[in-house]
Parts: sequence; C-alpha cells; structure tokens
Amino acid sequence: MPIIDLARGTGYPAPARLGSNEEMQDVTIPTRRPTGAAAEPVVGTTVQYVIDTLAMRIVSQEYDTDERLPSERQLAQDLGVARNTVREALDQLEARGMIRRRAGSGSFVTYDAGGSSESLSPVAAETGPLHLQVVRSILEPEMVRLAIINMSPRRIEALGETLSQMEAVQADANAFVRLEEEFHRQIASGTDNPLLIACYNLVIDARRQAFRAAMYRRHLTPSRIAIYQRSYNALFNAIAARDIEEATEFMKLALIEDQKLLLQED
Repeated sequence: MPIIDLARGTGYPAPARLGSNEEMQDVTIPTRRPTGAAAEPVVGTTVQYVIDTLAMRIVSQEYDTDERLPSERQLAQDLGVARNTVREALDQLEARGMIRRRAGSGSFVTYDAGGSSESLSPVAAETGPLHLQVVRSILEPEMVRLAIINMSPRRIEALGETLSQMEAVQADANAFVRLEEEFHRQIASGTDNPLLIACYNLVIDARRQAFRAAMYRRHLTPSRIAIYQRSYNALFNAIAARDIEEATEFMKLALIEDQKLLLQED
C-alpha cells in the first residue's frame, strides 16, 4: 500500500532521519475535556505557565492519581506567582478533568496516567486512523507556525521541561505517548486560538483510542523512542529559534512516521 500524501493525494518521498541538536531542558502536559464542555479560554501568560507546570507534574506522575496537591500558598511560593494566579490555573485544570477541588480539603488529582481506552467524545470514538491523520496533517503544521509567532519565552521554557521528561523515558511506551500528547497540547495552547485549542483537544482524544495504544505497544520500542526523542529535540530547537520553516517540516515528517506505523498495521 503506498504512503498517501494527505494534503495532495500524491506519494510522499521517504523521510530523512532527524539528527540530534543541543541538549535541552524543561517540561509540560496533555489535556482532555468532557463531552459538551466549552472551548478552553485564552488565559494570561503567567496563568498558562502554572497550568503547564502543574499539568506536566500530573502527567509525569510526580502527583499521582488521588493525591492531594500542595496548598495554593505552597504552589504560589514554589512557582513564584500570586495565589490568585494559582487559583485560576487550578480552575482550568479542574475544567480539563485533571483535578477535583473539594471545599475545605484541597485539590486532588483525577487524571488517569494509565489512560482510558474509551474516548471521552463520541466524535473521537467514531474517528478512524486515516481520518485522524488527515485532520492532523491539516492542523499540526499551521499549529506550530502560530505557536512560534505567539508563544512567550516562559511557555517555550515550559515546553522544554516537557521535552526533558520525554528524553528521560527509555522503554515505557505509555509514558512516552502521554508526554508526547502533552508536548503537542502545549504547542496548540501556544497558538492562543481557543477554537484551534478545542479542535486539538479533540484530536488528542481521538489519539487515545484503543487501536493507537495497541499499535504503540507493538512498535514503540526503546530504539524507536530514542529516534523520536532526537526528533522532538530538533523540533524544540526550531521552536525556540522561532524557525517556522524548520518546525513545520519536522511536524510533517512526524506525520509521515505515524502513517508508516499505521500502514504496518494493515
């Protein structure tokens, strides 16, 4: 079966392997929304930094499921922000379904690091592999372009933290996939476009279907994880350098690699 050019219907050339760049630092997280929830609002840069930092800690299981988060006062001191900034970030994380806030008790992690095989959205549940790839090919190159234009240095720093978490994974395919989703979610958030963010949350939802999890268990070996880590390092370097052309090319190559995995499933 030939590799399909999702944008033009022609064959793709074989993608080149991406090389490793300078060692990077820093992190972030994935987001999911219950069916029928409103689009994620655009928030201030400092609030977004707190959201990304806490979400990354949750996804990487620094804060485990059902664990109580530090108090707002502690988080504010830890992150160097005001308490009302932490409170607004916690509101957003609760809206995403990552935490639950209990009056008088604090905030507790509800995010399931193991990932659910059931999609939260009926639309995502009905989305097949090819449909998912088509939508990703439309959204992701433009998404990274807009993110490079709009992301603040602090949000790029948070993206780098997520990359560091990804680079620490050696053989755990599920952990790598969770952090990969968060890396992409942060890029979507960096566009500051609430409609695009909502659309990409749906893409993340569709990516968490059972067929994709099974595919990664079979194909995401330690050696392939290492290849992806080098690729994401190069992508991050392009984003940090505000190199739109290079970053969009990396996104396209990543889509090709995913499509090749899907073809191996046929």
